[in-house]
Amino acid sequence: MSAAHPHVFVDTKLRVVVADDGSFEGLEVQWTYDDFYSLLLLTDYGMDNDGDGQLTDSELKRLDGFDLQWIPGFEGDSYALLEGTPVKLGKPQGRGVSVDAGRITTVHFRPAKASADGLVLKAYDPTFYTAYDLIGPVAVDGPCDAAIQPADLDAAYTLVEELLYATPAAEVEAAYPEVGEAFADTVTLSCSG
Repeated sequence: MSAAHPHVFVDTKLRVVVADDGSFEGLEVQWTYDDFYSLLLLTDYGMDNDGDGQLTDSELKRLDGFDLQWIPGFEGDSYALLEGTPVKLGKPQGRGVSVDAGRITTVHFRPAKASADGLVLKAYDPTFYTAYDLIGPVAVDGPCDAAIQPADLDAAYTLVEELLYATPAAEVEAAYPEVGEAFADTVTLSCSG
């Protein structure tokens, strides 16, 4: 039985916006897509035909927001929890796109309202089709600090094996276990009084 592996790799940077009173106002998310996926996207959009990894201003404008057309129920692969309770992140607000050395980078902002102290953030695809690699440190605008707890990858792969072996081979494709969270680093905010 094959092990779980992602098909798309995304370097992820987070910037947390916290008001002076310690309230969480939102999350800025930067995604830099891997070389191959970026190439596929540029090819699909008919861009960078000379293969120099640079786009014209009009091509960038056409590409801007391509990854913000979310279907209903899609959480944007960014999650916030406070004391174990999900914190709703608002609809994404595009903040631009760039291409450097052939890799596409997009930025979006998700508004929110909650207390920031003790807030837990994770970036992951539940299906693990996309692997998000959190590139630290996490930036915080406001009176809080962010600590990153790396995922326990040995435990994550053990979980995948256990779940896959428990699933009949004929059902694996249709009922692939949602294991993405096990591969996610955990960001926890702590705020001064």
